[in-house]
Amino acid sequence: MSEQSQVDLVVKEFKDIFRSKHEVVVSAPGRLDFLNTHQDYKGLPVVAVGIDLRTYVAIRRSGDRLLIVGSGNMLDEGSRYLDIFPVDAPNLIDSPKWFGNYVRAAVSVLKEDGYSIDGARIWIRSWIPMGSGLGSSGTLLVSLIGAFNELFGFGLDTKAIAEYAYRAEHDIMGIPCGRLDQYAAAFGNIVYIETRPPYNIDILNLSGGFFAVIDTGIRHSTAEIHPKRQKEIEEGLSKLVDIVSRDLKELLGLRYWEPRWEYLDLTTLIPYIKLLDEKPRDRILYTLKSHRSTILALKAIKGRAIDVEEISETLEVEINRARELLNKGVLDVVGEVMTYQHKLLSKLYDVSLPQIDSLVEKLIEFGALGAKLSGAGLGGAVIALFRDKETAEKAVKNIIDSRYGVRGWIVKIDRGLTVHGDDYEG
Repeated sequence: MSEQSQVDLVVKEFKDIFRSKHEVVVSAPGRLDFLNTHQDYKGLPVVAVGIDLRTYVAIRRSGDRLLIVGSGNMLDEGSRYLDIFPVDAPNLIDSPKWFGNYVRAAVSVLKEDGYSIDGARIWIRSWIPMGSGLGSSGTLLVSLIGAFNELFGFGLDTKAIAEYAYRAEHDIMGIPCGRLDQYAAAFGNIVYIETRPPYNIDILNLSGGFFAVIDTGIRHSTAEIHPKRQKEIEEGLSKLVDIVSRDLKELLGLRYWEPRWEYLDLTTLIPYIKLLDEKPRDRILYTLKSHRSTILALKAIKGRAIDVEEISETLEVEINRARELLNKGVLDVVGEVMTYQHKLLSKLYDVSLPQIDSLVEKLIEFGALGAKLSGAGLGGAVIALFRDKETAEKAVKNIIDSRYGVRGWIVKIDRGLTVHGDDYEG
């Protein structure tokens, strides 16, 4: 379905449900968790890709003090699809997975900073599978806050919308997420995101290549995964600060977001890390190795000089393999980084599953330059990078036919938060 057809459907559904015409339609993209997964909540930079699976929000003022919100996806499932609450009391209800809580959180965080929200009717329709590792919740919040911003004229810029979406999910809903999803949804494209203030972003250009997404059909929850890993990191940090040198101690901290991870040298820390228990050791090793490989990929994407030795040491491959990657070009280096990071996520961060590892291996077998899980893990989606579209299409078909996944897409890199014009029906 084309984007125009999606907008037309959302407009029609709004009119059918609320018996009135919308005023504003906005959308935001889902995202691929491309590089440095599970690092945004530690303050490390991450790279995401906005894709052409989008969430749409249609909205109009109602002239009362009620917010009535409907979800087309919940309607399709035959589930409760309407949420109704006073705009002056947007309290979360005791149902963590209830879609209406995202709307309530968006309203709450804006009201906290003095923005005035009046009654409205809201219709949501998403083409992003929920819990699939494609950033569905962050995209929903960006779309909602973008819709309020447009309807009520708040004048928020893209970064402010992303930050309010993060605060809604992290502070109001209590989900221990980082900023990857919200900033990726707001800015779209291939975006490098610094997750420490002032949260700078940089739009990257990866020439050539095609991304494929495979939905494993296994659902997960960020709220169930993140706290465990964060606690394990802190167990390791509490021991490291007592045994490292004074210079190193100044770069560490006791909470998972406190160390200056980007300044820690793996070689220098290894003798100390080896003294930790297995899980804290592995979590900290993952953090340092994944970040180091992300820096390598960024250098390749930006056309900066890299050499065979750097590739070999960073990706833990033989010199001949490193030379082969360098000779083949940027896409091959980036693909190798993706697969390397997946192996780290599986072996050192324990957020993969045997089915996901097998899916990654099959994608490589079918011609992918690299593949990795996307999102929190333990289910969700696997993403893969291909040199050409034909190979990608054949690989996706083979994967689905072989039942390694429930569905798959060749996705396009897409823009961020968008306000749609009036060139549609309704």
